[in-house]
Amino acid sequence: MSFASEARSEIAGRALASEAAVRAACYGLACFAKHFDARGLVIQTEQAETAGYAMQCFARCGVQGGVCRREHASGPVYEFKIEDAACVARMHALFGTTGRETSLQIDPGLIRSRDSVSAYVGAAFLCCGTVTDPQKGYHLEFTTPRTNLARDFEALLAEHEFAPRRSRRKGVNVIYLKACANIQALLVFMGAGQAAGQMNSERAVKSVRNRVNRYTNCETANLGKTVRANASAIRALRYLQEQDALDALPEPLRETAVKRLEYPELSLAALCEKIEPRPSKSGLAHRLKRLEAMSADLRTRKEGGRS
Repeated sequence: MSFASEARSEIAGRALASEAAVRAACYGLACFAKHFDARGLVIQTEQAETAGYAMQCFARCGVQGGVCRREHASGPVYEFKIEDAACVARMHALFGTTGRETSLQIDPGLIRSRDSVSAYVGAAFLCCGTVTDPQKGYHLEFTTPRTNLARDFEALLAEHEFAPRRSRRKGVNVIYLKACANIQALLVFMGAGQAAGQMNSERAVKSVRNRVNRYTNCETANLGKTVRANASAIRALRYLQEQDALDALPEPLRETAVKRLEYPELSLAALCEKIEPRPSKSGLAHRLKRLEAMSADLRTRKEGGRS
């Protein structure tokens, strides 16, 4: 089961205590249903829990509907329908609608309390919402073809400080959230607390992974610098060795050359520990630069003498 499906299952499984919250849930289901008009209501979903939730909520409000299952190539689809004329009339009376409205907008009188808003938004998510798996990114969205409804819904989420955004995709209105903290808060608000907790855990894992990656990249970069610096020093020292020039060096420089040739893989800090008396890291770096300069000078004089 996908992360979004798990979130929907949580929302569909929560208990709504007050009748006002149940009516608000029914109103959310109706607003974001596939069809909601004078002929009745149709909700299509890939999850049996959503269809069952819709049937239970409407039944608690005295409106009976039925659920049927249809087989599609991509899997089963469940439909909840209210089509009996008397039930359709009771449904519209519940919301104060007729089904012949040219534009559907949110009636604030039906979602006065915070619990009612929570039930309404949760029902909307069951009908038209989805959320990205937090392992892949942070994105939660609702879609609807109804523009005025989309505007009202965006304003409703903004009023409760979820910082929504709105756009259009292929002629459909999209209300979406991008910030991880806002998505978590909205999941909790809708009744998907476990999904929010899973998201928080994944965010913590991702944070640790990012820190480890940054550290590894930094270490790799430092190792690359060390390898390049060591290679340059080794070439210079081997040239001095080939020219029998090491024995003529002052003792600190001679010992530095010998130890670097003996331990070519060590970092400067580690190489310092191989030399007595132990020099500082900057002091050792200075010695190696002097040796490289001496090697370059000797090479120049040798090559100049052959020309």
